[in-house]
Amino acid sequence: MEPVDQRVNMRILVVEDDLDQRELIKETLVGHFGNETVTCAESGHEVLGWDLNQFDVILTDFNLPDITGMDFLGAILKKVDRPVIVVTGENIRQTASEAIRAGAYDYIVKVGDYLFAIPLVVEKNLAAWKIKQENKRLHEQQQQAMREIALKNQQLKDALQKQEQMAATDPLTNLYNRRHFNAVLERYFAESIRYNKDLACIMCDLDGYKKLNDTMGHQFGDKILQVTAKIITWNMRVMDVAARYGGDEFVILLPHASAQLALNVGERIHTQFVMQMKSLVPPELLLTMSMGISSVLHNKPAHSDMLVALADEALYEAKHRGKNQTIISEKVRSAPVTAK
Repeated sequence: MEPVDQRVNMRILVVEDDLDQRELIKETLVGHFGNETVTCAESGHEVLGWDLNQFDVILTDFNLPDITGMDFLGAILKKVDRPVIVVTGENIRQTASEAIRAGAYDYIVKVGDYLFAIPLVVEKNLAAWKIKQENKRLHEQQQQAMREIALKNQQLKDALQKQEQMAATDPLTNLYNRRHFNAVLERYFAESIRYNKDLACIMCDLDGYKKLNDTMGHQFGDKILQVTAKIITWNMRVMDVAARYGGDEFVILLPHASAQLALNVGERIHTQFVMQMKSLVPPELLLTMSMGISSVLHNKPAHSDMLVALADEALYEAKHRGKNQTIISEKVRSAPVTAK
């Protein structure tokens, strides 16, 4: 397979105000790269009006009659990203350094046989520019790949969080389900014991729900459960956790709350629930709510399950006494208190 000639279709711009020098440079470049590869100009402002993207390499004198070398170099680089080679009669190291720092790819001094070096310098700097462009392209590809990976990771994270949320949530009420509540209960109970902080539990049950559900239908019964969940949520603190425990039974966990504070929260929920039911349920089917309350420091349960069991016992005591009321458990366990 024949090697590809890198000089095919090359376009070189030469900006030089000295006619003799311009023709010599052009002749040298044409002799090396071929006809129709070189375009010449004699002033800077003339060039700045052109589309410089059509050129592969730009060679410019540093002492043009209408613009300074540094200004011209800066103006070119603002318009286009191409290798610019400064060709000048000034053999001054500081000028060369300033040009390179400003963005010039190379600096050729018009002394001796400098014309013979121009084609090699052009090829070298064009190759360097192409490597730079390829590195830039690869970097952009890498950045894009990293952005895509980050997006996929975030989508995966969101999907996992959504899945976890769905696994932990009761689909009807959007409260936590019993399984997730039990996991939270273990953590909160352990924290309560470790730091000697109180932890209260409220068990709630709807009085007369089965009759209403049988009379009005399951869809209406589901609506009542959804309204109940909203009332509980509205009256909870940010740190509290509520769950649908089963059927028409709900449970609320209140970290750092005493039994009396839990009673206050429960009474707010109870009052709002009864008022809401008066507007939704026929008088003959009017629902009320019974509650039972326990707390770690008040009842000293031996483990987390016992905290819930004590609140549940108090709930059924409230129902036994006529329903529509809240009772704080007065049972105190003598066994050592431990986290499960």
